[in-house]
Amino acid sequence: MFAVIETGGKQYRVEEGDVLDVELLGAEGDSVAFDRVLMIGDGDDVSVGSPLVEGASVQADLVDTIRGPKIKVFKKKRRKGYKRTRGHRQDLQRIRISGISA
Repeated sequence: MFAVIETGGKQYRVEEGDVLDVELLGAEGDSVAFDRVLMIGDGDDVSVGSPLVEGASVQADLVDTIRGPKIKVFKKKRRKGYKRTRGHRQDLQRIRISGISA
């Protein structure tokens, strides 16, 4: 069984036992339920919401808080002597999907 959920402005296709990195949700060791389920599939039986599937939820456990990869933001205006370099690392949360209920 799989589901497509939305969290942090992004969509993820998840199955039970999957581990993925999402935006911050809470403290480590907590469990969270995703109510914004866009699609649920079980073999050939697929139900697509408009926009959400009624009564569906996905449960997950918050495993760890991590930092994403570092990206460099470089700005330059040619012939003006203007250069700026900044970096950014996003805080992420590693979650493990514990159950899908339809």
